[in-house]
Amino acid sequence: MKIALLSEKYTPDIGGLAISTERLARLLASAGHHVRVFCPSSNLFPSEKRTLTHSGVSVTRFGAHKRLDDTLVDWFELIIAEHKREPFDLLHAYFLTQAGFVATYAGKYLNMPSVVSIRGNDIERAAFDPSKFSHTIYALQNASAVTTNARELVKKAKAFVEREIILIPNGVDISLFKPMEKNLALADALGIGHAPAAIPLNNVPVVGFVGELREKKGLKTLLSAYAQVNKKRPTALLIVGEVRAGEDRQAFDEFRLSNPDSRIIVTGCISPSDLPAYYSLIDVFVHPSLRDGMPNAVLEAMACGKAVVVTPVGGVLDVVKGRENGSIVPANDAESLSKAIIELLSDESLRCRLGISARETIQKEFTVQKELEVNLGIYKTLGIKG
Repeated sequence: MKIALLSEKYTPDIGGLAISTERLARLLASAGHHVRVFCPSSNLFPSEKRTLTHSGVSVTRFGAHKRLDDTLVDWFELIIAEHKREPFDLLHAYFLTQAGFVATYAGKYLNMPSVVSIRGNDIERAAFDPSKFSHTIYALQNASAVTTNARELVKKAKAFVEREIILIPNGVDISLFKPMEKNLALADALGIGHAPAAIPLNNVPVVGFVGELREKKGLKTLLSAYAQVNKKRPTALLIVGEVRAGEDRQAFDEFRLSNPDSRIIVTGCISPSDLPAYYSLIDVFVHPSLRDGMPNAVLEAMACGKAVVVTPVGGVLDVVKGRENGSIVPANDAESLSKAIIELLSDESLRCRLGISARETIQKEFTVQKELEVNLGIYKTLGIKG
């Protein structure tokens, strides 16, 4: 089977969309299918394109224009040209708006099946963006199949159009993301250097966040809650990833200046293959999002056997059951978040119980094998063989 996978992000781009797109591409390639990824890039000149192959996946990036419509035209024409050169069996868009529109339109034009996957931000924000609304409706109405990764997003999609929306939760490679002993060498290397009395991570409990920290992910709530926790007991905050530039970074820097006793490490971007070592350092994992799809980081932390504290948004409630395999607190509530963190830091047996249950949940319901099987099942129903 020859699959064209369209996405607005692909690793090493930052964010869950890039990670999820790469995961699907590699899963399909490992199952013996020919996968080509097409993704716009702001790092190339408009209309310039570059193709590289990694892990059996061919990735073509093309330069984005300042005007979105010009970028979409180039994307469409690139798919048409590549199909003429080496025909595809299927177009699969991993994001509803731009990628979904191009894949659906090209599928109609080429008389070929198209699948559109809703990922979270696309449908939650597109509904309020007039410039993207028509693309959203077109893709939802005309794609051969529509999927999403969270029950809440199924409901939101059906508020646009009454059709079948297939649920495919994100999967986790449980052979990579698994419980492991704390990586003491890494802990020592990440000793917190901004405070005068630097304390290595292996000497204090660690609250961890993984991903790009920004307003939508609960930046202010997390920092406020951490300050409350740190006043009651010395605690490190480990941000595995980056803080988004601009207003978010400014708010973060201001927090550091006004809280000189804080112990915060920002690692910068970390390769997915290296993430388990960082998860091993975390005592309590937090993900205080204001809005979300199905966050990869929550699934990864649970697969690593970590006690997680999350907010009841998007697909999180499809995974985390309060007091069973994690702790749930209201969104935008720093006091509740701090209390949940302190409870878990103070009760090792509770942390262990929730962590074990979290790992079991991922093993049963959120594996990459299940994610692959459901996608291939959809392709089969569209009459594609291979």
